[in-house]
Amino acid sequence: MSKIKRVVIVGGTHGNEITGIYLVKKFERSPDLIQRSSFESVTLIGNPQACAIGKRYVDTDLNRCFLSQDLENPSLTSYEAQQAKIIHQTFGFQGSQPADFVIDLHSSTANMGLSIILGNENLLNISLAAYLTSINPKVKILYSTSQHKVRPHLDSICEFGCTLEVGAVAQNVLDAALFQETEAIIQEILDYLEAYNQGTPPLTKDTINVYHSIETIDYPRNELGEIQAMIHPQLQFKDYQPLHPGEPMFLTFEGKEIVYDGELTVYPVFINEAAYYEKAIAMCITQLSHRKVNSQ
Repeated sequence: MSKIKRVVIVGGTHGNEITGIYLVKKFERSPDLIQRSSFESVTLIGNPQACAIGKRYVDTDLNRCFLSQDLENPSLTSYEAQQAKIIHQTFGFQGSQPADFVIDLHSSTANMGLSIILGNENLLNISLAAYLTSINPKVKILYSTSQHKVRPHLDSICEFGCTLEVGAVAQNVLDAALFQETEAIIQEILDYLEAYNQGTPPLTKDTINVYHSIETIDYPRNELGEIQAMIHPQLQFKDYQPLHPGEPMFLTFEGKEIVYDGELTVYPVFINEAAYYEKAIAMCITQLSHRKVNSQ
C-alpha cells in the first residue's frame, strides 16, 4: 500500500458533540501536537454553523450526506448538503487536498466507551485497530456498513480512516476523562501511521474482536408512532454486553417487560442514544466475530 501523506482530523461533524470540537481547537492552537515527519495533519470543523448554535445539525445530518449520488446532485441545497460537497471537493479522492486517512471525532450519550468504528476492513484499518486494542483494552472495534457497502458517512471520503465514538457523555457537555482518552487515541493513531509510513509498524495481536452491525431496532410504538416503552433498566448502559434470547429489552410505561425474541445472542450498541430518537433507533444490534488481522 502507498504511504499516508495527509491525515484529516475532523471535529464538529455534529455541532453538539463538543469533545471533538475542543480537541480540534486545541490542535489548531498547538499544531505541533499532531504533526509527524512523514505526513501532514490537517484539522477541520465539519459543521461550523451547527457548532455555533450547539445543535446536531442545521438542516439535516451532515454525517448522512456523503453518498456519491447526493454529492453529485445539484438539487440538494441544504446547508449540510453544501458543506458535504465542500468537504468532498477538498479532501475527497479527487479533491484539491485529498485525504489519505480521516479521523472523525464523535461523542455519544450511550455508553460506547472508546469505540473505533470502521467503514471497511482493509488491512491498514484492521492492523491499526489491532494495535489500538493491544495497547488499550478499553477500545472496542465496531464494523459498520450497509449490505451493499455504500456509506453516507464523512469518513467514507477516503479509503482509510475511522470514526472515533466516545461516551457516555451528554450533548454539549465536556467530560475531562473522555477528552483526555480521546486525545490519547488520536496520538496513538498518528504514531501508528508514522511507523507504518516508515515500514516499521508495531507488532499486534493476531486476532481481534470485531462487533459487526447487523440491524437497528426501534422503540415499540403505537399506531400514531408514539413511543410505548423505554429501554429496560437491565439493558441501559450495557453497550457491547451480550443480550440473550428471552432477556428484557424494553419496559412499557405500565411496567410490562418486552424481551428480546431473537434466536442468537447479540451485542447491542448505541443503546438509548439521544440523537437516534429522531431516527427511530433504540439501539443497534451487532454480532461478535474474531477477526484474523493478516487475512483479507
